[in-house]
Order: sequence, then C-alpha cells, then structure tokens
Amino acid sequence: MLAIYLAAPEVENDRRALNTFYGMRRAKKEGRVMGIAPFGYVNRSKEDGKKYIGLKEPEASNIRWAFNEITKGILAADQVRQAMNKKGKKMSRSAFHVAMRNPVYCGKVFIPKYKDEEAYLVQGQHEPIISEILFYKAQGIMDGNIRKERPNVKILSDDNLPLRGFLICPDCGRNLTGSASKGSKGGLYYYYHCIPKCGFRKSASMANSLFEKELVNYEFPAVMKDILQDVLKANYLKFTSVFDDRRKAISVEIESYNVKLGKARDMLFSEKIDADDYKEVKEECKKRLDELEVELSSCLQERKKLDIKDSLDMVLKTLSKLSTVYKEGNMEIKRFIIDSIFPEKLLFDGMAYRTPRVNVIAQQTSFVYKGLAHKKNRTNESFSHLSGLVAKTGVEPVTSGL
Repeated sequence: MLAIYLAAPEVENDRRALNTFYGMRRAKKEGRVMGIAPFGYVNRSKEDGKKYIGLKEPEASNIRWAFNEITKGILAADQVRQAMNKKGKKMSRSAFHVAMRNPVYCGKVFIPKYKDEEAYLVQGQHEPIISEILFYKAQGIMDGNIRKERPNVKILSDDNLPLRGFLICPDCGRNLTGSASKGSKGGLYYYYHCIPKCGFRKSASMANSLFEKELVNYEFPAVMKDILQDVLKANYLKFTSVFDDRRKAISVEIESYNVKLGKARDMLFSEKIDADDYKEVKEECKKRLDELEVELSSCLQERKKLDIKDSLDMVLKTLSKLSTVYKEGNMEIKRFIIDSIFPEKLLFDGMAYRTPRVNVIAQQTSFVYKGLAHKKNRTNESFSHLSGLVAKTGVEPVTSGL
C-alpha cells in the first residue's frame, strides 16, 4: 500500500505532463505561437482570454530591415545585427542568428518531429512581418547557397574615415586602417596608415577630398536623363518577359508532379507499391511542389513591378549628382556608394587611386563624362585622379619635365 501511495502522485504528474505536451502540440498545429513572443512581437490576450502575439514597434520594423539587408548579401549577418542594434533594442549575436532562422516571421509555425510524425510547417494565426519569399531568400544567403560578392570591410567606421577597409597599401599590399592622432597644439588629425613596420601613412582629409573629386567622373549629365530612362525601361520590359516564360514552365512542372502523385496513390490502392514507398514519393513531390509554389509566387510579384518610372526618376536623379549625395550622406550611404562603384579594393599611393576593376556601368558613365568634357573644353587635359590598371608612361606621378 505504501508503494501505491508513493507511485500514484508520480503517475498523476506524468499524465499531466503528457496532457500539457499534447495540448501545446495541438495548439501549434492550429497555428498558435506558444511561450514568450519572439523579437518584434509581444504577447497579448483576446477578449475571450485566448493568447496571441501581435506586432511590436519599432522592433518589428527593425527585424524586417535586417532580413532585407541579409538578402542584399552586402553585409555579413553580424554586421547587420550591429547596425540594427543602433536603431533600438539590442540583440545578442546568438539571439540574432536564432531569429534569422525563425519561420514565425514569415507567418509559419514549426511543428517538430515526434515519433512517426515528421517535422513540418503550418500557417500561423499571427500577422507575418516579412514575406515567405524574403525569408527563404535570406536562408539561402546564410546557408551559402546564394553567393554574393562583398568586400571584407567593417560597416562601423569613424565619420572622418569613410574609406577605411577599402584601401590597400602600395608598399606591402596590406589593408590600410585609419586612426586619429592628437596634434601638438591640440585637436585630432586623421590618417590612413599601414602597420608600424611598413610605415605608410597619409592624411585622411586629403585622401577623402581626392575621392570626392573622383566621384564627379561617375556622374552623367542631367540632359541625358530622359534618354537613359527610355532605354532602361525598354530593356527592363524585355528582361521581365522571362518571368512569363518561367511562370508557364513552373505551372507545367507543378502539373507533372501532381500527376506523379496521383499515379503513386493509385498504385498504393492497387497494392502495386507499399506504404513506405508511397510515403517517400509523397514527401519528395510535396517538397518540390512547395518550392515551385514559392517560386511561382515570386514570379507573379516580380511581374507586377513593371511600372518602374518613379524608381528610375529617383535613381537617375541620384546618379546625376553622385558626389553631392556622397558628401551629404551618412557613413552607411558613403560606404554603400564606394562598394557599388568599386567591387575590389583601391590602391592608394598618397597622390592617386588605382583599382583593377570598376563597376561596368560606372565605367561607361565615366567614359561618357570624359568624352563630353573633352568636347566642351577643347583640351586634352586629364582631370581624373583615378588611373586605370595600366600606369602612365614614366614615373608616377608624371611630372611636367617628363
């Protein structure tokens, strides 16, 4: 009797634990998020007492911004986290990576594997912060399946050193860093410099000024705006026609997988295949069908974005005054402009910049600018501070005596 009295509470506790587990699993299958709301959401209750999660600002906007930055592939995940932390509530590195993998943000609830039941996702009852397409695109970037070229530079930099991380030492080939030195009469003086053993050191103000002057070469005349807009719109319409072809191909492929699944079901009913084989075929088809539906949705959304007139107006207006936008922009804008024009790092010798590669669009714009400037001035004067890959004849910099 003593053993029965001691075991009965233990059995009761186990029964309640199982009831709680099955109840929470059932709630998840209904699309409800259990426990503490993730970053960007807050726990709330309806009038009938049912719990749910709602959007919480500005955290929701910040996490949406983080997903968009991840999909651009320009910044590393931790750099995005550091930039996001400046906008509001801070997240640790581990919490941020968990958040980037959480399907709750695209409106889904994850059901973990249990016994013979495989893990899967269900549609949640909460409001999503991002689209499903954006979520899976971010997963591809973080998994490395979608590769994007980006320089290994820091996003966080002093306002007086926007070029830090983009420059290479001409003497030893190392990356130049930057720092401030206190003058003998007070005040701070900023320099781009190499390691002490190398000794290369140049004024940051001079280097920044040369770079700002160089950006003028990548501006196009405002009179070309209408012509460029018509050309870009015509090419964009041709490009987007591929979405219609891809949409048709996806629809055909979806139909073929549905037919394949139907045949497998018929073979199961006629006992030509066993349940395990049918389950394997079903899982394969379902996985591929989910991928095709997401891709089809992406094609449909891209097809709707044919009217790009307003976006083109803004972009062309910005490119026509690129140097002004750079001077007046914050650190993030400046570094984005540098990275967009120069996909590889710049070699700075204290007098001029060199780079093995320039963005092809910026390069063509520079050719147009130089050609028009030559016709206008009627001179052969070279006003570019940025030389090409091949150096000029003679000693750099070329002197008037040579």
